[in-house]
Amino acid sequence: MRQTLFIFIVLLSILLSCGKDEAPSEMGGDLTLFPYQPESYDLQIPEGFPQMVIPADNPLTVAGVSLGRHLFYDPILSVDSTQSCSSCHLQAANFTDNLAASTGVDGITGNRSSMTLLNIGFHNTGLFWDGRVMTLEEQALLPVEDPIELHDSWPNVERKLRRHSMYPKMFREAFGIERQEDISRDLAVKAIAQFERTLISSGESKYDRVVAGEAVFTDQELDGFEIFFDINEDQSQHAECGHCHNAPLFTTNEYFNNGIDAVESLADFTDLARGKVTGQRFDNGAFKVPTLRNIEFTAPFMHDGRFSHMEEVIDHYATGGNPADNLGAVMRPLSISEKNKAALLAFINTLQDEVFLQNPAFSSPF
Repeated sequence: MRQTLFIFIVLLSILLSCGKDEAPSEMGGDLTLFPYQPESYDLQIPEGFPQMVIPADNPLTVAGVSLGRHLFYDPILSVDSTQSCSSCHLQAANFTDNLAASTGVDGITGNRSSMTLLNIGFHNTGLFWDGRVMTLEEQALLPVEDPIELHDSWPNVERKLRRHSMYPKMFREAFGIERQEDISRDLAVKAIAQFERTLISSGESKYDRVVAGEAVFTDQELDGFEIFFDINEDQSQHAECGHCHNAPLFTTNEYFNNGIDAVESLADFTDLARGKVTGQRFDNGAFKVPTLRNIEFTAPFMHDGRFSHMEEVIDHYATGGNPADNLGAVMRPLSISEKNKAALLAFINTLQDEVFLQNPAFSSPF
């Protein structure tokens, strides 16, 4: 009897140990000993922001966001485990990399700057500078196999995730899978997309606090506000900024040729941008409008990082840009004074959101 009781206790302790500590691979791939109790994630959206459209097949959960955060920061997604999504999207740089063009695991540099992920969950007109994919789930698929980015293959990444000591349990808790073999690229990108949808402004920038009645602009910032949104009746005080960088997101998520390249015809753009995606000649040279929230932390500016300072950006728009058949409709020479340029920059700086940049929920979990 005592021997039977002893054997029972040993077997029970082994079972409990497997449920708590053992790697799933040591359990024959069975993940059902881990609980699946999905908890909805409480997405914090500032007052006045639009509602975010969440795909019905990928609702945000606490476990899903946590898994996505780990995958976002884990170099396991790259062929040599040297780079992760975060390598080109640094929190301190407003989830850009402060480079004119990003460099992948093989040391190959692309031809565009990494776009910010701030408020990326509100982008409903396409992603990347050219809008070549429509959803965050689609977007997250591409860098892994891109030869100038992470340069791995999804079958290999899936194998790495399945034999990992931590991820099988996390995939189980996030998506309710029953075996290690159920870990897939589709679930991985769903998790990454969940995390990216949480990267939302804090609502604590000076601009947001002014709108909420909790702060006031300085005289210079107020002048810049009026110049930015063309509020003054005197058109010499207009900068035409708000047409493409409208509140509250400070982007319309549209695509424009803003006249930074001088071309003889629409076929002459070095980077066809949106036109390569749509196949429409009129879209050549049109890039997505980036948000101006936290813009100062994302230098250099434009899709190819050609401008190092915001003053250069303002000077470019003051010229009206290079002419083209598809030049943005609001592009025109501006008679904006140096004083007004300074006021405009002072207003743009009220969009700084350091609370977002320092939010520990968005930082590396490792």
